[in-house]
Amino acid sequence: MLVIIWAVGVSVLEPPRYILPSPFAVVLAFVRQPAFLVQQSLVTVIEIMAGLAAGSTLGAATAFAITAFPRVGRFAWPLVVVLQSFPVFVLAPILVVWLGFGLASKVAMTTLIIFFPVASAFADGLRRTDRDIIDAVSLDGADHWQTLAQVRAPLAIPSLVSGLRVAAPLAPLGAVVGEWVGASGGLGFVMVQANARMQTDTVFAAMVILALLTVFLRFMVDLLTAGLTPWATEDDLSPSFPPRSSNS
Repeated sequence: MLVIIWAVGVSVLEPPRYILPSPFAVVLAFVRQPAFLVQQSLVTVIEIMAGLAAGSTLGAATAFAITAFPRVGRFAWPLVVVLQSFPVFVLAPILVVWLGFGLASKVAMTTLIIFFPVASAFADGLRRTDRDIIDAVSLDGADHWQTLAQVRAPLAIPSLVSGLRVAAPLAPLGAVVGEWVGASGGLGFVMVQANARMQTDTVFAAMVILALLTVFLRFMVDLLTAGLTPWATEDDLSPSFPPRSSNS
């Protein structure tokens, strides 16, 4: 429906091609340079996957550590929130200066964007474990670490999955913003170069690829995590930000 409205609008209003190309012109952009677009897409995919893996791992580890050491967490979590409050367009130039125009700065940008949703959701799940369950395992002789690793962490998996579901569609944003600031390849690089030449059809082609990548990432997260939460309801997988506190 959107493509039809887009095509009809372009046909009726006849805007200049550099302002709004037709869907057919975008298709022709794919036909003209398929190898180039595929090559640049692979660069962005590598950045996304590396950042997604690093951000998810770091976020989950941080949430676990904050819950394991609550006194440290009271000081560490505000720092995490402050870091998340900085706009990505502020951090991206700094990361490029520090890490260069290569892969590292784009992976770091993606990692930062992925980190907070995962850390926040998992910390929320770890903290809201039913107090009756904690009391029961404590009466059975479980210490703090056993309760955390064998009870609270498994019960918090639905929250971790919800964080991953939120974070996955954000991964392309981190990679592309990093490429906009400075890069020698990737879909963000293609968009900047094409926009400078008023090749708006190529910009739209790159946007279509990014949209498909985003949908694919969300689908893969749902597919890979489906077996981890067979008992969870849809409400369990709904994210809650920021993490709710509990008496546990």
